[in-house]
Amino acid sequence: MADEIIVEYKGKKYIVKTDRRYTETDEWAKLEDKGVRVGITDYAQKELHDIVGVDLPETGTHVKKGDELAVVESVKATSDVYSPVSGEVVEVNEKLYEEPELLNKDPYGEGWLVIIKPDDPGELDSLLSPEEYAERIKQGKAGH
Repeated sequence: MADEIIVEYKGKKYIVKTDRRYTETDEWAKLEDKGVRVGITDYAQKELHDIVGVDLPETGTHVKKGDELAVVESVKATSDVYSPVSGEVVEVNEKLYEEPELLNKDPYGEGWLVIIKPDDPGELDSLLSPEEYAERIKQGKAGH
């Protein structure tokens, strides 16, 4: 299986990584040893355009699935980022305070937002599969 799906929609190409799950609000979640690493999707960063700032939660903050987790600021708009799982924020990507553009350059790598120690790792199963998320983009439903 390829490690990414390329989706074309309205003349743009979007990358969907196959090693993680997705929310309907364009966040990704990847289970790792430390917890669930969370970020925004390639689709989200392209829709936001040039990201100029980020507001992340403090380590130790407890979040519920669907709650506001962070705020991403672009030259175009300010966007809320929602938690894909419930749990405790155990790490934040402090590099983003100095280099918010990492969210545009590498949304699935260096541009991650936080790591959450999940209350219930099974919550990941309720998120969209890469194929389901790719289909949402193709149908113009991503970001809604």
